[in-house]
Amino acid sequence: MKRRALGRTGLSVTELGFGSAPLGNLFRPLADDIARATLAAAKAGCFGYFDTAPFYGFGLSERRLGDALRGGDFVVSTKVGRLLEPVAHPVSESEVRHGYATPMPFEPVFDYSYDAVMRSYRESLQRLGLARIDILYIHDIGRLTHGSQDHLYMAQLTRGGGLKALEELREKGAIAGFGVGVNEAAACREVMDHARLDVILLAGRYTLLEQEPLDDLFPACEEAGTAIVVGGPFNSGILAVGVKSGAATTFNYESAPRDVIEKVAAIEAVCDRHGVPLPAAALQFPLAHPLVASVIPGLDSPARVKQALALYSHPIPAALWRDLKAEGLMRAEAPVPA
Repeated sequence: MKRRALGRTGLSVTELGFGSAPLGNLFRPLADDIARATLAAAKAGCFGYFDTAPFYGFGLSERRLGDALRGGDFVVSTKVGRLLEPVAHPVSESEVRHGYATPMPFEPVFDYSYDAVMRSYRESLQRLGLARIDILYIHDIGRLTHGSQDHLYMAQLTRGGGLKALEELREKGAIAGFGVGVNEAAACREVMDHARLDVILLAGRYTLLEQEPLDDLFPACEEAGTAIVVGGPFNSGILAVGVKSGAATTFNYESAPRDVIEKVAAIEAVCDRHGVPLPAAALQFPLAHPLVASVIPGLDSPARVKQALALYSHPIPAALWRDLKAEGLMRAEAPVPA
């Protein structure tokens, strides 16, 4: 698989990375043997970049990922911003908490302060069981997550020393770099005003459906030398299944609104005319932008890994991108695959 430089970190990552939220039992239990087989398939398929977070299954994703990667040569990122506090009672996989059907007896608590960032980093190293974490992302900072309380969490990050902790880890070489991992561009710009970010993991905001970061965020990243990793390339599902099949359509983890369904139907019709699966176009499109180092779909089975690899390599004629732009379904200035 092709690799790209991850900004100025000195790291290179595979164009197709592995999003491991499903390894934390996202929405439903995932058996241990399926999780192991999924990661084995990704390693066999030459995935070289794996992203996780304490929040994904409250430690379960990190534990599963570390067990699979130990002893190998991979780029690994995880996140800070939530601490895992023990709960006083057993929990069951049948109970979905904060979106995860996890048996891990912890509750996530937001904290972006200096001490919390350092503690989160150490605890992630222990859960992963790895000698090193390459990249740390500040997880879910911003008004989309915190609403009217965002200024309090942003103060923890700035005046409370969260950014200072990350800068210290980078300066002493404990990590190669840090950035933010969010679903909104505005939060990225706000943090960029306070720190030099090496990379931004932007989920769901630069996709076949929406390209607003071209207006402000991407030019700022280009000036700052900040790389982009694209998460959620299928906008939480609708670009993976399309609208023809009658399957449930989700957008931003909720039922897709009518205008989104209509736009996806139009994009899907163009793909059909060119014999291209909709998810292939969705997966390959973000990689055309020179700032984008990797695209990391969430994968939950060996079959999904195999499918992702097939979509990544599926030939797409230049005429498809021309038609999408001609029909006003894509920004005219958006870079497209050659």
